[in-house]
Amino acid sequence: MAHRKAGGTARNLRDSNPQYLGTKLYDGQIAQPGSIIIRQRGTKILAGTNVRVGKDHTLFADKAGTVKFSTKRKPKFDGTTTLKKVVNVV
Repeated sequence: MAHRKAGGTARNLRDSNPQYLGTKLYDGQIAQPGSIIIRQRGTKILAGTNVRVGKDHTLFADKAGTVKFSTKRKPKFDGTTTLKKVVNVV
């Protein structure tokens, strides 16, 4: 008899780290220069005044101020328009 169980390969034991996406500073909060406002996948929320976009579509403050959210009409190529959220630091 075998003195050890047959060890098969474990297939589903790997797990990736969480990405911690979402809004980090909300409307009316104070933003310092370089502070992250939103971490997102794709530009779901657009950058407004004093807000820059990182290479992974992270929105961060360019200058110190108060975070303000608003909406903007964006025309598509087929003539229709959609409402997009825009974040500003004023």
